[in-house]
Order: sequence, then structure tokens, then C-alpha cells
Amino acid sequence: MPHATLPPPPADLLDGASLFLDFDGTLVELADRPDAVAVDDRLHALMRSLAARLDGRVAIVSGRPAEQIHALFGSEGMTVVGSHGMEFRWNDGRVRVADRPEGMAQALAAMHALADRTPGMLVEDKPLGAALHFRMAPDAEEAAQALASEMAARHNLHLQPGKMMVEVRAGGGDKGAAIRTLMAEPELASTRPLFMGDDHTDEPGFEAVAALGGAGILVGASRPTDATYRLNDVQATLAWLEAACGSAA
Repeated sequence: MPHATLPPPPADLLDGASLFLDFDGTLVELADRPDAVAVDDRLHALMRSLAARLDGRVAIVSGRPAEQIHALFGSEGMTVVGSHGMEFRWNDGRVRVADRPEGMAQALAAMHALADRTPGMLVEDKPLGAALHFRMAPDAEEAAQALASEMAARHNLHLQPGKMMVEVRAGGGDKGAAIRTLMAEPELASTRPLFMGDDHTDEPGFEAVAALGGAGILVGASRPTDATYRLNDVQATLAWLEAACGSAA
């Protein structure tokens, strides 16, 4: 995984592309609580512009549950992949969701027990996983990581670290596999895939788009990555997408 100074994406990169977007840290700023995030009028308008620019070839690929993304965007009618590639909700109404893993109830109970004795720690119950958020309890990172590792090993769950959080979830998928599934759709198959993301959980997506002849765009500080381009932050990402929407050939 190279660590190099990456250039910003060129203005015409959306031409002939299919666009896959992470959500938290890419389209919206990271928040102390997952439920503190909102989609404002600017982002609603941007998603409509992207759908028009790309003839609907745009999808959110997030670690959040797909229903949360749908609720945040309302009636935008876009394809959403949630739970790190384990929930598909296509814009034509098709749905594919993995089964909730056995052992999640026990893992969730253990997480709640830790959070109850750790001020600031939050538990997020997802359809296919559970996460411990320690952004408001940074000193508890070691305890959160240790518990999640124990629950993953004991209940045969996938351990998914992230920014100031750690999750245990259903295995068998990631954002890269999700992008490959979406790119197999007939209307996307002959296009160039682009994926924008900020977290280490987005690296499988960067790897997938590169293997398919496309490019990844890292959002945030420079680090080892398989992305090809980089933008500084959420505001730079929104500005670039808005400009790219206005630069149709």
C-alpha cells in the first residue's frame, strides 16, 4: 500500500464514470454521536445533481445501516449499500440483506455492560453488527478494542475497526465486494468506477475500483492508501463534486 503525496482529482474525472460514495467523513463531517448527523439542503441538491450528471450511476456505500441512509436522504431514490457491503437496496426497489449473525445478542449485551461503566462510550446496534464508539471517551479505546476482539473471536464475527470506534459484524463482505457487485449491473458494467472515502474501512473499495480500471479518492490527511487522488476534507469533497457536476462535456 503506497504512501505518496496524491494529487487532487481532475475536473473531468466523472466523465463516463460510476460514482460510489462513503458517507461519514466523506459527505458529512464526523460527529460525536452517529445520530447527530444530518443531511442539509446543499447535500440533497448535490446528490440530485450527481444523479443527473451520471444518469443515476451513483450510490452510497456506507458502514451505516442502509435504512439509516435512506432515512437521512428521504426520497432521493438512490442505490444504497449499508453495513459495509452486507445490505443492498437498489434504486429500482430490489433488496438483498444478509442474515443477522448468531452471537450478536451476547456481543451487544457485553458492549452495553462496558458502556454502562464508561462515561461517554456509546453502543450502536445495527442490523448486522454492533459498534462501540469512544470518540467521547478516548481513554477507553484499549478496553473497547479488547472487548470487540474477544466478542469477534468468541462468536465468529468480523472485527471492523474504524475512526474512534470498533465494530463486530457479519462477515463475508466489505466495500470492495459491494462495489464489484454494483459494477456487475448492466448499466454500470462498461463505465469507470470511482470511490470516495476517508477511513481505513474504505481501502477495500479503493482496491476494487483500481482493479476495475477506476480510481479511489481519499478524503482527509495523507496516509498509506490504494487511492489515486486525495481531497483535504469534507468541504473540499463537496466543492469538487459540485464543480464536477457543472463541468459536463
